[in-house]
Amino acid sequence: MSAPSSQTPGSVAQAMLGDAQLASDELHLLLGEGRSHCRIRVRSNSRELIEHLRAYFGHVTGPAADPTLEVVAVERPALDPESDLGVTFVDWKREPGKTGRKDSYVDLPGARVIRKVRTGMVFLQHDTLRIAAGPCRRFDNQVINFINTQYMNWLQHRGWRICHASGLVRGGRTLGIAGFSGGGKSTLMLHLLDHPEVDYLTNDRLFIHRLNRAVDAAGIPKLPRVNPGTIVHNPRLHPLISRARREALLELPAEELWHLEEKYDVMIDRLYGPDRITPAAPLAAFLILNWRRDSDAPLEVETVDLDQRRELLSAVMKSPGPFYHLPAGTFYRDDTPLDEAAYLAQLRDVKVYEARGGVAFADLERAVLDRLLTA
Repeated sequence: MSAPSSQTPGSVAQAMLGDAQLASDELHLLLGEGRSHCRIRVRSNSRELIEHLRAYFGHVTGPAADPTLEVVAVERPALDPESDLGVTFVDWKREPGKTGRKDSYVDLPGARVIRKVRTGMVFLQHDTLRIAAGPCRRFDNQVINFINTQYMNWLQHRGWRICHASGLVRGGRTLGIAGFSGGGKSTLMLHLLDHPEVDYLTNDRLFIHRLNRAVDAAGIPKLPRVNPGTIVHNPRLHPLISRARREALLELPAEELWHLEEKYDVMIDRLYGPDRITPAAPLAAFLILNWRRDSDAPLEVETVDLDQRRELLSAVMKSPGPFYHLPAGTFYRDDTPLDEAAYLAQLRDVKVYEARGGVAFADLERAVLDRLLTA
């Protein structure tokens, strides 16, 4: 838990804004399905940033209207916690299996300030003040994540539960794909998108909500981000890097290439065609990748009972993270245990499959199309 600070949300907001003059150009996003929509207005002192965000969020842009909430992104040099903000951050505890420092934070009355350790980007999360400040254009992905965080909070306030999973839709039915770290869920998802009847729902953040016996799935407008190991073996993704770079990557040992962290955004509409993104659809099944790259065993895909296989839940469950502002006004803590019973209740009556044995993308792709998500 962070130490108390004498600063207020208003004083920190003013320090983050500085003398920035917000541009008249705004971005309006329309998120959600049915009667309930979340309208997000994004403002910035950088027209270049707004234009980039408009291209990224093109499939969910909407007309100017009174927003549900507003996000301000301030392009400026990185802030110093002590001299610029007058606060002292403490580290946010990483999830099991994750190493290194990523986020630090400090709690204020009714607000939380989060700092990205590697980039120096600072974010203020508050009921009415939602500000990102720092080198926003350079680290635009973190601004995109902050915008998506607001929609994620909005969904969770309405009873949706977050899963660490990808989502695909075929014939109006969703398949959630979860896996342990480095399990290849993004790689599998992108191979399946080569089939024109399969649509993209989400990557890495899947939300589920049960109403009686029906379970709905929703995505967030976050495009897949892939590593070179995924790109070099998928012809559809080759335009993301130069031919020379691809050839150099193929010279690397397979293990080194697999773990190389070098992210690229996959623009679905450009690489797979227009109208290939679905925001929400009923959840038909869940696939958990529990295979091993060092195994010679044949691929097996079988149904499992999560009540009997609780260890598989760790691949599905996801912490809401340091940005989650609970409806009661408090913030999520890094020592809050994940609620296994709540996930089991949400996934009751949903078919859950486990893929085990050796990694075999082509075989699993066929199994998904022929058995798990039939048209």
